[in-house]
Amino acid sequence: MTVETRPEGFPDPPLKKELPPLEDPSEAKTRTCCTRNVKMFLVALSFTYFSKALSGSYMKSSITQIERRFEIPSSVIGVIDGSFEMGNLLVLPLVSYFGAKFHRPKIIGAGCMLMSIGTLLMALPHFLMGHYKYETTISASTNSSTASFPCSQDPGQLTELEAQQQYSRIAGCEHDGGSLMWVAVLLGNVLRGVGEATITPLGISFIDDFASPENSAFYIGCLHTIAVIGPLFGFTLSAFCARLYVDIGFVDLGSIAISMKDSRWVGAWWLGFIIAGGTSLLSAFPFFFLPKTLPKEAGPEKDSSTTAEQNLLQGNQQTNATDEQPKLIDVAKDFLPSLKRLLTNKIYILYLTANIIMVNGVIILITYTPKYLEQQFGESASKTNFLIGVTSMPAVSLGIFFSGLIMKKFKLDLLGAVKVGLGTAVLGSLCILPYFALACENTEIAGLTVSYAGTGISDLESRVLVACNSGCGCPVNQWEPVCGENGMTYVSPCFAGCNISRGSGKNTTFHACRCIEAFPKSGSGNFSAVLGQCPREEKCSRMFIYYLVFLSLSFFILSLGSMPIFIVNLRCVDPELKSLSVGMYTLALRAFGGIPAPIYFGALIDSTCMKWGTKKCGGHGACRVYNNVSFRLLFIGLILGLRLLGCIFLGFVIIQMKKFTRDHRKTSTEVKVFLKQDMRNSVLPEQKPTGLSEKEVETSA
Repeated sequence: MTVETRPEGFPDPPLKKELPPLEDPSEAKTRTCCTRNVKMFLVALSFTYFSKALSGSYMKSSITQIERRFEIPSSVIGVIDGSFEMGNLLVLPLVSYFGAKFHRPKIIGAGCMLMSIGTLLMALPHFLMGHYKYETTISASTNSSTASFPCSQDPGQLTELEAQQQYSRIAGCEHDGGSLMWVAVLLGNVLRGVGEATITPLGISFIDDFASPENSAFYIGCLHTIAVIGPLFGFTLSAFCARLYVDIGFVDLGSIAISMKDSRWVGAWWLGFIIAGGTSLLSAFPFFFLPKTLPKEAGPEKDSSTTAEQNLLQGNQQTNATDEQPKLIDVAKDFLPSLKRLLTNKIYILYLTANIIMVNGVIILITYTPKYLEQQFGESASKTNFLIGVTSMPAVSLGIFFSGLIMKKFKLDLLGAVKVGLGTAVLGSLCILPYFALACENTEIAGLTVSYAGTGISDLESRVLVACNSGCGCPVNQWEPVCGENGMTYVSPCFAGCNISRGSGKNTTFHACRCIEAFPKSGSGNFSAVLGQCPREEKCSRMFIYYLVFLSLSFFILSLGSMPIFIVNLRCVDPELKSLSVGMYTLALRAFGGIPAPIYFGALIDSTCMKWGTKKCGGHGACRVYNNVSFRLLFIGLILGLRLLGCIFLGFVIIQMKKFTRDHRKTSTEVKVFLKQDMRNSVLPEQKPTGLSEKEVETSA
């Protein structure tokens, strides 16, 4: 047997290593594509933002329909609208702090399911109540061959008080159970708010944790941009539902004697809540398939060839390290100290105060703009909601998108972000000033806004009763407006002194109206009236378009500062307090903006009401006519005042930031000088290392 020998000093040949089997490129590509990352979470969260914005905007745009359906004043509808924020307050602090310690995607999914249940509950009263009965004295069975006498000259007729009592005593009134059905809408809105409380603080902090710093602001901007599409669909859906009669499919639409512009018209408000509830339910499912943690995105300075592998390894290690759920007691111990650190941050408190003030104005603007446009320009709810959706919502979406690009392009620091937010707030406020001029005067309604002769009036009780209708015994609470041939609107055919009615439903006409005869239009001998209020003057339609243009411009400018202002919330606090700061920010906006704003402004709107509707069983219902001048001054003046006050506090934020920066630089300089002196004193000349220059000593210090 021959033994191979080698000369001394030569190394042994390297051992043969077995190469791993070649991997199929298609399989590697599939595994890379299916790796769960922050972009997958962003897609799921974007659809959730869309669904919650859809249901929220639909609620805002349908408050007029809900108000009329349940015959409640604006102050009560403000409580219903604010109940969403109340639901947020019940769980938001706990979700913001404790939720960040557990499986955030699954908590968000559970919140979406609660939001869906609450939205569907809001539609339930429609199926439990009877058919909508608006106040009217016109018989649906009347045809053109018959005639009735709204204003009888029979001296033996009922007195005014007896007529009013008879008007309010309708058969079956004592069995009416719809008067408190609005409570179910309130409870559903509360539940919707409880579910929505999980989405913003946990979703935003989740993205900020696993996205690279360069992409975080851009992702959040994209998120809010997609979310603004929700209101676009919400307002469009509301416009569609407002065109449909509330009891569509159950009543003969030919017997309906009111049009969409009538203040008694109620659309199919319940239908949109069913659609929005189903959308929220669909948005819940993706979150149950996402992991607790995701691989951290790499910044642009890292090598892209090794980034995916390193991130995947890091994500796996983090997942294994956090498989064990933290103990609730340990998490609770840190809550109060963390809250104290947050609330003693002066910049955060001033920033929070400025946002609370401005959010009050935003909530009032969003909640009551449809109602304001209906009353101010005499447009239907369907047309108003549709035009708001197609003009204002795209402007908001573009503004938010560009605000994210601004943050990414210019890499704004905290001070720069606040300056951008202040500048956009001031410019947006200037766009509100034309609103004061873009308005219509009060509609000429005999006995309410003008006298029967067309002059001004002051006394409420004596205005509607004049000589031409004094013998008619008209119920003073009646509201069934008719437009006289003389261009004047009357509260009802009875108050117009009409003696004959012909036709049925919307085609009913009234003739021999004594009040029109007493104050005729020059050159006319026709003393008739038709159902509905008289149309507004032509310039009102032009002003309505101009108003929408300035509204869109104002929304766009304000939205340009949305992302810079929001990023301040994340960057002005310690990194471990980000989730809590977002939660407290949202909590404060709900508590001091979302809840009180619609309530106190709803009460202010009620103070401008000139004619209240009457409930089926008596008592005040929804308002039929507002004083346009008072409404306009309250609406625009309050919004402008709140926005300017918020700008003042943003100025205080800038001052505090500059002061903090100066103090920080001064402290840093003192520390550097101290370290440099300490280094020089500790290194004696004979011990000084060879080749260590004075500059290197300063650098090491």
